[in-house]
Amino acid sequence: MNGKTNEPDAISLSKAFFEEVVRPAMEKTCPAVLDKAACGRFGWGSECFGMDDAISRDHHWGPRIDLLLPDRVFRDTPDELWEKVSRYFPGEFRGFKLEPGHVGGAGLAPESMDEFLLRTIGRTTAPESNEDWLGIPEEDILHVINGEVWHDGAGQFSHIRDVLGAYYPDEVWRRRLANWCRYASGMGLYALHRALLRENRAYAHTTLARTLKLSLELAFMLNRRYFPYDKWLYPTFRKLPELAPDMLPLVDELTENGTAWPRRVELLEAMHDILDAKMVGLGLVRPHPKFKRSATSGYRLLEWCYYDLLKGLPRATYPLVPIMEQRFMEQWVVEYVAGLGDDEWRHLLCLEPEEG
Repeated sequence: MNGKTNEPDAISLSKAFFEEVVRPAMEKTCPAVLDKAACGRFGWGSECFGMDDAISRDHHWGPRIDLLLPDRVFRDTPDELWEKVSRYFPGEFRGFKLEPGHVGGAGLAPESMDEFLLRTIGRTTAPESNEDWLGIPEEDILHVINGEVWHDGAGQFSHIRDVLGAYYPDEVWRRRLANWCRYASGMGLYALHRALLRENRAYAHTTLARTLKLSLELAFMLNRRYFPYDKWLYPTFRKLPELAPDMLPLVDELTENGTAWPRRVELLEAMHDILDAKMVGLGLVRPHPKFKRSATSGYRLLEWCYYDLLKGLPRATYPLVPIMEQRFMEQWVVEYVAGLGDDEWRHLLCLEPEEG
């Protein structure tokens, strides 16, 4: 249950739909295909993070199975087979309409495993080298390992989930920490301080949000947990076992409408003190004296951490710049959206014309 209603969450609803409807239908019509398939509910959507609620139900929510096949098997499987499987499906399951996935198919969304992986992590196999790992958007790792998989005949998808789920190798972790420290400070808190000195309120607002986002993401990294895309960043941050208990009161005060700008700067500085202390405690950054704040540059503490983290990394990692956005997803989204009709896109956006 989702904790907010007496109705099932989408994952438990979909699991029951798979066990009671989809698996038996595939065992009757195409058992050889089922033997090679990975079936579950994962990828995009609040339900895959366990965050779905009544608000989530206006698109892409109901009973649905995400089904991945090795690329060659998927391409050799005719569309007629999926139509044959779907004949066993009811129009509704436990009172909920069967929901199409991002790749189509009401109740069942079959696709190539390669295509799914390319639009999330940008590769079709598990990462091996530091360069492989640093070339994957962190937010999209969660789109591969979130949700649940209830059947994986070939085991390929589960293997990739296991590799990614074990978290970053040490050098990759420290390289990412360094990068985030530089941006949270140099492109964040420092930039915010200068924006306020110059009374550039528009820039102050954008840098405030950037600093907060990057600082929360650093807390995830120091917990050795992947962070989600920013829609779910704060709700999942609240659940972190370390750092969140100390940082949460500062975050909540920072985001109050009435908090003055000088106080917001102080709160971000306090968050960076907490993050710095954690890195010192973990032996990632050398112990150092308390630094003074500069009247013109503010408190660039995390850029000191950036410097110290780099000193502990092999030079071969220096030019490996971590991807900081969902690049591969956007490459897929443009094709997806361009392929929809007017009515389909309006329906997904919940945009209905006003009468008159």
